[in-house]
Amino acid sequence: MSSKNNNKLNVPEARAAMDKFKMQSASEVGVNLKEGYNGDLTSREAGSVGGQMVKKMIESYEKSL
Repeated sequence: MSSKNNNKLNVPEARAAMDKFKMQSASEVGVNLKEGYNGDLTSREAGSVGGQMVKKMIESYEKSL
């Protein structure tokens, strides 16, 4: 099994916006996210950041309907 990271954005120019969005979401749920490596986060902390991001994306989509 390869440990290569396969997380690729469809629009590479969106990386800065996604990083900013991730930092904002982490702040909202109280997770101390730092630039670069965050492998010291627990699964719960990392999951709460991802969950917050999905929640905000769904809210944004629903508002656009």
